[in-house]
Amino acid sequence: MVKKLRERYRLLKCIYNPNFKPLEFDGFRKQAGLNSFVMTPKRWIETTGAIGITSKSGRYGGTFAHKDIAMEFASWISIEFKLYILKEFQRLKNDEEQRNDLQWDLHRTLARINYKIHTDAIKENLIPPSLSREKINFIYADEADLLNVALFGITARQWRAKNPNHPGNIRDTATIEQLVVLSNLESINAVFIQQNVGQTDRLMQLNKIAITQMKSLIANRNIKQLPR
Repeated sequence: MVKKLRERYRLLKCIYNPNFKPLEFDGFRKQAGLNSFVMTPKRWIETTGAIGITSKSGRYGGTFAHKDIAMEFASWISIEFKLYILKEFQRLKNDEEQRNDLQWDLHRTLARINYKIHTDAIKENLIPPSLSREKINFIYADEADLLNVALFGITARQWRAKNPNHPGNIRDTATIEQLVVLSNLESINAVFIQQNVGQTDRLMQLNKIAITQMKSLIANRNIKQLPR
């Protein structure tokens, strides 16, 4: 336990308390096994310059510690408490993952709904009459890849070639921010199609919009810039 506390206080020193005195702590550690050794919170604070612990005497006094330190002591004293902390941590992480998954599903659904607007614009403006089903599907796929290139920088086929073992597709791996932008691009591209804007010009404009929106959504986050 003493070794664990030593490492913990050295870590806290590096992060929170540059004035902590490790040499004085080592002196306490060497004396810890002696019967004559007595440690009080006040002695500890005054000698090592520790923070995170306060000690007051008197009627309303007592010793109080930061929650990190208190939980470390409690975990050492009670194995039941330690197991509770571990279980609670796992529960909170699971809840966090479920909330993130739910949010991702919501934006994926929104992108799929907007895709109907996108495909309707393609059907009404880009598909000539009397085309075979194969050629019609090619036009839809081509326009879908236009959005993929504008947002992700690669086509669905290129992504599949790089990820042959992945069960999903390029959009299944998108972040929440990318799904939001994808949904916007679908609506914007539908308007461009109705305005008879050429595919090359649409790609350039959609890519600029994607970059601008992604920068806005992920401001102050460390992620890669969208490919041009």
